[in-house]
Amino acid sequence: MSIFGRSTFSSAGYAAFRPSYPPSLFNRVLKFHNARQAGSGTLLDLGCGHGLIARALAPSFSSVIALDPSAGMVEQARKLTSDPKITIRQGQAEDLSFLSDSSVDCAVAGQAAHWFDYSRAWPELARVVKQGGTLALWGYKDHAIIGHPETTPVFYKFIYGDTEAGPLPKGVESLARFWELPGRDILRDSYRAVVPPETDWERVTRIAWDPDRKTCDISSAPEDALWQRKTLKLGELEGYVRTFSAFSGWQTAYPDIKSRADGGEGDVVDLMFDEVVAAVPGWQATGDAWKEMEVDTVWGTVLLMAKRR
Repeated sequence: MSIFGRSTFSSAGYAAFRPSYPPSLFNRVLKFHNARQAGSGTLLDLGCGHGLIARALAPSFSSVIALDPSAGMVEQARKLTSDPKITIRQGQAEDLSFLSDSSVDCAVAGQAAHWFDYSRAWPELARVVKQGGTLALWGYKDHAIIGHPETTPVFYKFIYGDTEAGPLPKGVESLARFWELPGRDILRDSYRAVVPPETDWERVTRIAWDPDRKTCDISSAPEDALWQRKTLKLGELEGYVRTFSAFSGWQTAYPDIKSRADGGEGDVVDLMFDEVVAAVPGWQATGDAWKEMEVDTVWGTVLLMAKRR
């Protein structure tokens, strides 16, 4: 089971700090879907998390089924969702036996498709998505702070063990070995390993982009790819990093190391942001107020779409 599905994972923290999706992304998916009648058909949201996508796309469909393998995520989604057309249940993309053949008009998965076992998921998706129906899978990956490329090596050092920014503090392990593989690698490689079978799918479209690590430049980004960009406070960005599955794994490995917020001397994320803040003199000069500094943050993205033959 993925770390996201464990009872120790904070589903509430995930809902609070994970970035949402902009209307431009949903409009791109709906344009590809090209439903003949707005507000009709059934949407299947796989790996729905706290129900963000299901709620956002509900006005475009007559019914929505939101599915997640995590009991905690399902509970969080139910707390946040009041639309009666949305049904939320625990389950996996690999077992859609509760659905009839050709009963789904559009199947989507946001930040979840890299966890699927496609040897089982592809046959199930081909069975439930009707002819002419849509599949849309998307995800976001490594982030960068626009205008501050000096922070990128620090993030990579603590997140992936990259040595470009020098050694880690003595006795501190990076998050590198706690990433769940191959899922993380599949996402970072823009879902290239996710190939819709030609026997069942056509019009396969993949839109992917990553910010340049050295410059954090976004000028080369295709318009359709630059959908995950947010102005955040540095404290909010810290909260986002704490939602990483790898950080949850790190906490399990080091239960005695507590964050400063929990009364400890500082965990790996505290130390990460010490160095991030130190990399920008203006931030360091603010002292303890650095968490209130706003930063323009962008993520690498991938959007994979296809039509059911």
